[in-house]
Amino acid sequence: MRGLTIVLGLLLVLAGGIWLGGHPEALPGPVRDAFVEEGPAVRANLIDTIQDHYYKPVSKAKLEEESLRGMVASLHDPYSRYFSPKEAKSFSEDLSGKFEGVGMSVHPTKQGLLVTDTFAGSPARKSGLRGGDVITAVNGHSIAGQGINLSTDQIKGPPGTFVNLTVQRGKKIVRFHIRRAKITVPEVRSRLVTRGGKKLAVVSLASFSDGVHGVLRQAIDKKLKAGAKGIVLDLRGNPGGLLHEGVLVSSIFVKDGLIVSTRGRAEPKHVYKAQGDAIDPKIPVVVLVDRGTASSSEITTGALKDRARATVVGTKTFGKGVFQEVEPLENGGALDLTVGRYYLPDGEPLPRGGITAQVKATDNPKTKHDEALPVALNQLLQALK
Repeated sequence: MRGLTIVLGLLLVLAGGIWLGGHPEALPGPVRDAFVEEGPAVRANLIDTIQDHYYKPVSKAKLEEESLRGMVASLHDPYSRYFSPKEAKSFSEDLSGKFEGVGMSVHPTKQGLLVTDTFAGSPARKSGLRGGDVITAVNGHSIAGQGINLSTDQIKGPPGTFVNLTVQRGKKIVRFHIRRAKITVPEVRSRLVTRGGKKLAVVSLASFSDGVHGVLRQAIDKKLKAGAKGIVLDLRGNPGGLLHEGVLVSSIFVKDGLIVSTRGRAEPKHVYKAQGDAIDPKIPVVVLVDRGTASSSEITTGALKDRARATVVGTKTFGKGVFQEVEPLENGGALDLTVGRYYLPDGEPLPRGGITAQVKATDNPKTKHDEALPVALNQLLQALK
């Protein structure tokens, strides 16, 4: 009996130790200082002091949340982000291609958010927002330096509600009052155009969300069956998405061999090869890009360029040459951390300044016409001669 009592006592001590190890703030000050590492002990002490002495009440949960956010912000990396449980859910919705907001793709900048594209029929496009605009404030509050996830969460909201955006457009400041709506990203749009007596397919890809390669392949096959002799793959304003989708989209055009590789300080080199079942290599392809073409879009652009499978037309791409991994956290949140760089088939890292187009073409957002697309179509015609 005495032995059983000792065992039960030891189990209780062990259980208590495990719990206190994960909750150092529950320990008395002197005990915490003696047994807990300095970093966690100081953090717990700081939270206690603020709660006890700050002139206004502050919730412990908020302090914990902001301390995690500040840790990631100290990296000064625009792509590494801490997601609260609510933000983690929102991030997953973004990757699914469905969310509630104004309907645009953005990239982080020092001033706030750079608009790379607005979706057809979305509140953003209807209001007059356009690629190249820089959002500097949301509802009157500056978003400079606060991170993309927090800024985009402020823009999103229930359908029918409104958001006020302050935008830098060149030297002008423009303000928008936009009604939010349910947004479904139009992942793939395709059409046939006739140029020089030949049918050509124009296929636009809005993002690299899960499963989009299948939708893209169906659209391409349909246009080829309808008589298309060449393809313009329009990746303008495409902010990227999932790495494996970048590989699978590239595999539609490249039969075999290297697509991209990744390396990081704590990450082993990983080589991604084409998955097979590509379209006829004799079908000419042009990739149309701009400064909003980023991440997975650049993987596809770089792979098709380096493998001599397509001609790149447009401007320089965005230059997001690093990749992130999402690590779920115990609190229901997530850490989206930059862990390495992309390397294109030629062995060079994806350039920070972006991929340079082989044929220059720029669209003027102030006109209703698309000045860049005709250049891409003419390039296809030359390839068909």
